[in-house]
Amino acid sequence: MDQTETIAFLETDLGQRSRARIDTHISTVLMAGDRVFKLKRAVKLPYADFATPELRLAACREEWRLNARVAAGLYVGVRRITRAEAGGLEYDGPGPLVDAVIEMRRFHQRDLFSRLADDGRLTTELARLTAGRIARFHLSLPAEAKVGGAESLAHAMSINRRMLTGCNLFPRARIADLLERLDRRFAEVAPILDARAKAGFVRRGHGDLHLANICLFDGAPTLFDCLDFSEKLAATDVLYDLAFFLMDLWRHGLRRQANAAFNRYVDETGDIEHLGLLPFLMAVRAVVRAHVLAAQAGPTDPVKERDAQSYFALAQFLLEPGAPRLLAIGGLSGTGKSTLAAQLADRIGAPPGARILSTDRIRKSLFGVPASTRLPAEAYNPDVSVRVYETQRSLAEHVLSGGHSAIADGVFLKEAERTAILQTAMRTGARFNGLWLHAPSSVLVERVERRTGSASDATADVVALQQSAAPANPEWPSINARQQQPEIQRQALKALGEA
Repeated sequence: MDQTETIAFLETDLGQRSRARIDTHISTVLMAGDRVFKLKRAVKLPYADFATPELRLAACREEWRLNARVAAGLYVGVRRITRAEAGGLEYDGPGPLVDAVIEMRRFHQRDLFSRLADDGRLTTELARLTAGRIARFHLSLPAEAKVGGAESLAHAMSINRRMLTGCNLFPRARIADLLERLDRRFAEVAPILDARAKAGFVRRGHGDLHLANICLFDGAPTLFDCLDFSEKLAATDVLYDLAFFLMDLWRHGLRRQANAAFNRYVDETGDIEHLGLLPFLMAVRAVVRAHVLAAQAGPTDPVKERDAQSYFALAQFLLEPGAPRLLAIGGLSGTGKSTLAAQLADRIGAPPGARILSTDRIRKSLFGVPASTRLPAEAYNPDVSVRVYETQRSLAEHVLSGGHSAIADGVFLKEAERTAILQTAMRTGARFNGLWLHAPSSVLVERVERRTGSASDATADVVALQQSAAPANPEWPSINARQQQPEIQRQALKALGEA
């Protein structure tokens, strides 16, 4: 159906102010001033049917309903566009339905996360905040009891297959190889996906969490433009929903942000059992972006063609096999263990990098308080500390057994603690590395005394007690933590056998 008349009507309503227009494969978005109109294109695709005005109205209403869950301030409402008695178009009239449109409030395009990423403004802290928003959204959703985990993903993969095989942008041999590897990995994880569905991890989430569907609105990360036209595609495992965000961060070269977001999500949800699914789920998401952009690319749009190729290549990379690895980082308080863990995590194991298990954070969680809350002295009694390290090892074993890598961050003063974390890796067949950070007491005291908002409660007195019990010759490779961070990181990677 030709929607020229509808678009002209909307443009007239927006007035003579400077207007902008964005066309995607399923929508036309018109913007002027602080107003936005989002129109469903009159198309019929394998995964979406907007061929009639009635279907488009129903889709607009469903989009408004679903997005109001996470972006109520952004979505104003749905307007029916009807034929007026005089022959023209009007809003919400008694005449025949011609089209429908969603009215939204406008935000600056520079506040899109895709633009923030391109401009180098998508910080690690912003990625963490966004992951926290996604986690709380997922936790608020009811489980979809009638949807199977493997069945849901198989449907998405069948669409990927159909769209890829009908695309002329990628060589046939590369498509066949990618699809074969996806199918092989899917067969391996299907039982896990079904078990997760029975456990309540399939929910009607956002469904389309790439960076162009997240923005800063009123200063806060806001998820918008969720997948509204297919419940079958949108009701999926929550890790598959998260995987889109992580994959797109990784594709933009924001590996550290992706790892920080991943760790914040797991911190808030506790969903730790099957993190080894993430590289595969990220690969499926990369294929989605590859075929969507390939469908939009053409001789006049080399940027979309380049981006489609990069998503395709990322999908291939994400399917590369990788064994889980456990890295333990020990040293006295103030040596910078948590800082080094955050710097190395995206380099440890498969994307999005290692799950960081910090004894400081575990101790706070055992007492049910936020990481920045200072605990009383009795929270550091020896029996409590034994429980903290036991919990860390238990969590590490869950992560490693699920096929993912982990970093254990703790003081590890006792030889028994260091031996026990090594044995955790050995039980799961994971590769193990240990690193020991050291620095003069004066440096450590200065660092702990200037900390603010840290998960660590260490003081100068704590450093002195640790110093008296520190191992003279720890068996792990030792790094001088008094050096600049880039040099510490370089030496750590060298010790780990990395470039």
